[in-house]
Amino acid sequence: MIDSDRSDAAGSGEGRGRMRPFLRLAQGVIDLLEWSGKLIAAGTLSVLFVALLTNVILRYGAGKGIPWAYEIHAILLPWLVAGGIVIATARSRNIAITLLPELAGARVRRAFMLFVEAAIIVISISVLWSSQPILRASTFQTLSTLGVKAIWGYSSMVYSFGAMAIIAALDIVLLLGGKSVMDDDPAHASLS
Repeated sequence: MIDSDRSDAAGSGEGRGRMRPFLRLAQGVIDLLEWSGKLIAAGTLSVLFVALLTNVILRYGAGKGIPWAYEIHAILLPWLVAGGIVIATARSRNIAITLLPELAGARVRRAFMLFVEAAIIVISISVLWSSQPILRASTFQTLSTLGVKAIWGYSSMVYSFGAMAIIAALDIVLLLGGKSVMDDDPAHASLS
């Protein structure tokens, strides 16, 4: 089970009746998306580290590096960032100023969070829609050494913004079902 604060909130007995299994399903999908972000982030970071380390050893030991190691970051770095974005979104730990919701009562906080989640859906879908020309153009770009199409790097946008929209929609379901989606732990707000 994912150890995020949101999992604890979904496990509480706040949901009522027939809504409870649906809320568990919604939280399960969010947990699955978080897991996919962790898998992507760990995998890309590992490959990037091994490629860089191998390239440095070969360059200084043999005088010649691996040519593709200079291009692999163009594909994997966007995926590393996308994985991090999905993890942060699933844990409700994106960069946010939470003063207004914290000062408001429970009903106003819930209404405000519903508005924020709806805005996230609109923004995510807008980014996905407006990025279509870039995605189409990237199908014609090929990395010279790797021979890989640039679409493989740019498709991380579809993953991250698509996952953000799905998580926001599921957050709305959780909010309407009486769950809290805000990360209320003050330790997560500090820079330490």
